Amino acid sequence: MRKYNIALLPGDGVGPEVVKEGEKVLRAVSKVVGLDLDYQEYYVGNQRYLEHGEVLPEQTFQDCKAADAILMGAIGLPRAGMKPVTDKYGTEVTGHLMFKLRFDLDLFAGVRPIKSFPGVPSALAGKDRKIDLIILRESTEGLFSSYGGGGVVNDACAYDTQIITRKGTERAARYCFELAIGRNGRPVDGKRLVTCTHKGNVFRSFAYMTKVFNEVAEEYKESVDSELCMIDALTLLMTQRPENYDIILAENMHGDIISDMAAAYVGGMGMAPSGDIGFEHGLFQPSHGSAPTIAGKGLANPTGTILSAKMMLDWLGRKHEDAALTKAAQLIDDAVYQTFLEGVRTSDVAGTASTSMFGDTVVKHIMK
Repeated sequence: MRKYNIALLPGDGVGPEVVKEGEKVLRAVSKVVGLDLDYQEYYVGNQRYLEHGEVLPEQTFQDCKAADAILMGAIGLPRAGMKPVTDKYGTEVTGHLMFKLRFDLDLFAGVRPIKSFPGVPSALAGKDRKIDLIILRESTEGLFSSYGGGGVVNDACAYDTQIITRKGTERAARYCFELAIGRNGRPVDGKRLVTCTHKGNVFRSFAYMTKVFNEVAEEYKESVDSELCMIDALTLLMTQRPENYDIILAENMHGDIISDMAAAYVGGMGMAPSGDIGFEHGLFQPSHGSAPTIAGKGLANPTGTILSAKMMLDWLGRKHEDAALTKAAQLIDDAVYQTFLEGVRTSDVAGTASTSMFGDTVVKHIMK
């Protein structure tokens, strides 16, 4: 049996609480399936920055790089008066951790599943809507390429630059099509579909992105359909009929925005897992922030973290061709579904369960 080393980064606010539940579920499923997961926890985040002047020590980064996968909670901690912790340039120090990991580990595929669960209220009109789509945010370029760059000129203007490369678009697009092949298609009719969203009618960078996307789409045309949709139109159409979408490829900033919006379709940020994935490394975390106002109160929804742990096992299973990991991932997914079917929900999704009670119920279903 192969041992897998998991780096745990609980982070700030509710991060430690939700990571605790994720680890609890991982330990339970490891017993059932027979996995050898070794956990090492590291102190990172904005609170660490306030105490030590750094969010991510170099040795911790090297340990994360050497780990088989990373499971993170949430990063970010406002000061008194709800002001964010910023560096000398006025930007939040959270980015010093997130972009160090994404850029230096080449985590180009920001995979954001948006999936409905029974009994969870949605911001959309209509009940019992079947939503199961993935937003893939290219995570190493786009507007975020300017992180640490850009500038301010004579306190009169500021600038940042968007970068779109052939390499970045090709590999993100291929990741989308490969994901689509392994799924059941969009809920409305089962069609496997990759939608590339853009603003190519205005910006050359996006026009280039769609050109490269279409070239990749041609390679997969026998098995997966493709389409282009401008970002402003997509926000309307996706909100009206999310069932019409399967996989959506987006530039970094666009993906950041629409994935948060789409989380409201399935109950909010507490329901949304994510994975920042590369060819060699993977970082998995809930999409929500640190929510410091509810930290320590047992109110945080651990669903996003638990499903991120599920994504981690699935990715490791495919990477290492380990069927036990893939089975464990499916067990977690089934157990979360059964937990919601039982009516166990946290307060953010119209329930009364505490953070730990939700995790305990998922464990109960795993053990069944």
